[in-house]
Amino acid sequence: MNKIQLTILLVHPEISRTKYNFVGVIENECLELEYISTILKEKGHTVYLYDGQIENTGIPNALKKYNPDVVYVCGRTRQESFMLEYCEDAKKYNENIVTVIGGLHAQLCYERMYRDYVDYILTTFDIFKILDIIDYSVYKKETDLSQLDGICYKQDGKWHKNKSLPFDIKRLPRPDRSYFYEHPNNYRYLELEHSAWVRTAYCCPYRCKFCIRNRMNSGKYIERDIEDVVNEIAEIKSDNIYIVDDDFLFDENRIKKFIALIKARNIKKNYICYGRSDFISTHEELMKDLKSIGLYYVLVGLESVNDNHLSGYDKRSDVNRNIKSIEICNSLGINLMGMFIVDLDFTKKDFKYLYKWVKDHNLKHVAISILTPELGIENYDNYKDRIITDDPSHFDYLHLVAKPNNMSIRRYYFHYYILIIKLFLKAQKEGIYDFIDYGDYIRSFIANIFKKIRNEYE
Repeated sequence: MNKIQLTILLVHPEISRTKYNFVGVIENECLELEYISTILKEKGHTVYLYDGQIENTGIPNALKKYNPDVVYVCGRTRQESFMLEYCEDAKKYNENIVTVIGGLHAQLCYERMYRDYVDYILTTFDIFKILDIIDYSVYKKETDLSQLDGICYKQDGKWHKNKSLPFDIKRLPRPDRSYFYEHPNNYRYLELEHSAWVRTAYCCPYRCKFCIRNRMNSGKYIERDIEDVVNEIAEIKSDNIYIVDDDFLFDENRIKKFIALIKARNIKKNYICYGRSDFISTHEELMKDLKSIGLYYVLVGLESVNDNHLSGYDKRSDVNRNIKSIEICNSLGINLMGMFIVDLDFTKKDFKYLYKWVKDHNLKHVAISILTPELGIENYDNYKDRIITDDPSHFDYLHLVAKPNNMSIRRYYFHYYILIIKLFLKAQKEGIYDFIDYGDYIRSFIANIFKKIRNEYE
């Protein structure tokens, strides 16, 4: 007997319900959902995507519009409440809808998803497990759920978690980018409009203490064949390619092969990728070659201007390498996005010195994160006696989730916002990001100094 074909709704949640979501500045393509869409459509199912970054009709209306049999949601820690809310909405609309949650946050914090209105949780990047779930829950195929690795499921009123195994990224199909192409005015990285995501590896080969990205894929770093990556890039109808590996600049020979293939195919695009200062500072000629094929932004976790902090983070780099990386990229015309952590032990002097360091070293592009003990990893336990909130929306690197060492929460926020305002004014003066409303952001940050921090936690 032929299987009935299903309607499946794949959801990427909204970022937040405040204006501090930077939608319209950075919008991420829903790559995971596009991979899933491909395998579902190959089975004959009807698939719809809903991206809360760019759609605002709401999930209840989407449920009425599409009337799905299955709803799959994935997102980051800060979107946890939305993921759960959407699943609850689905069950209220139709209790027979099968609800599934996936993504990295669910992999690490699956127990937080144990709710009556959630049916399954994926703790693996093996998207083909969704087909097994459909076979069992919709087609009533006789399956021993305990033998399906990478899922959490309910049985006899109790949640069970199966072991999670690394997934071979080479098994991924081409993503279904139809939704991406339907929204040509979205999915940007700063001034690079309609930037397509490409993933060439799972996990990160490094083990920085503060980061959850090295926990991806059960901690196993697995690469795609670089020829396949270049073939995919050639097929994408976009001039801007965001390589979202947690560190693309890792294997020197692989990068050289990438450059050679791009040149041989005469592919003319702009590229965004992540790299490390210890690599950039020792590979000037390779960075020059990357610039020649279109490297536009390299996102570098400089993290700190203090070697003691870098050592404590297990960063395996130092301030001198950070400086050398900036000098190399500036000389080549590559935009280095310096990503910094303001530590919980910061003093007023540290905040001021960070701004001075950025200015002195002519670093134009800067992103500042508040040190955030990540849910689901050992580092969180080191701060458990100082945690001040369990609100997942505050795990966005813009909020304090643990008490600072050397000042009150109010005072810490004051200096943090002063730093952000100074960096915005610096960027405005230098004429970068001219597509954003600087005045609106700066006025909002000033308002936060006098309003938000007055009521935050104290």
